[in-house]
Amino acid sequence: MNSAVARSGSAAAEINRLHEEAIQCCHASNEQLHAALTAAWQAGRLLLTQKKRVRRKMGPGAWLLWLEANFAGSIRTAQRYMKLARKVTGVTFLREFSLRQVYARLGISTEPKSPGRQRLVHRLPEHVVHANKLLRALKHRSHDPGAEQDEAYRRDLRPLFEHLRSWFDASEGQNIAAALRSYRVP
Repeated sequence: MNSAVARSGSAAAEINRLHEEAIQCCHASNEQLHAALTAAWQAGRLLLTQKKRVRRKMGPGAWLLWLEANFAGSIRTAQRYMKLARKVTGVTFLREFSLRQVYARLGISTEPKSPGRQRLVHRLPEHVVHANKLLRALKHRSHDPGAEQDEAYRRDLRPLFEHLRSWFDASEGQNIAAALRSYRVP
């Protein structure tokens, strides 16, 4: 019985020691969270000041070039820091919150938390890019373009049509292929 009580006492002592360590780590963590928030806010204030200076000296188009050349973070991170600095006059009342929690409370969007994953970069095939450009041009063309402009559109659409023809020459696509062959720019 004595050994059970001794083990119980040492277990209780270890539990209490670990509890105290958890409390200390929690306090240290809160201090680090606040330090991170303060650093982001200060960086945002400096970025806002620098943005005004760069735009005044080099013009509005120079800001992103300056940012890419001089800021170690992403453009989105710089934008979030600047929004934080614009929306918050001081960070003292934000104690106990993480940077992510503050962003959420202020309505500043963030990317999902996934450190090892990169965004998928999906590139459209070249013929799709050209088709989109041509469709935009057709949509915005004048109401009475004239025969010369119509012929130019047909010349531009011909390579796209030839590229896509094989897709529509299958038995189920005969009607579409016939419609495309007779396509005339309105």
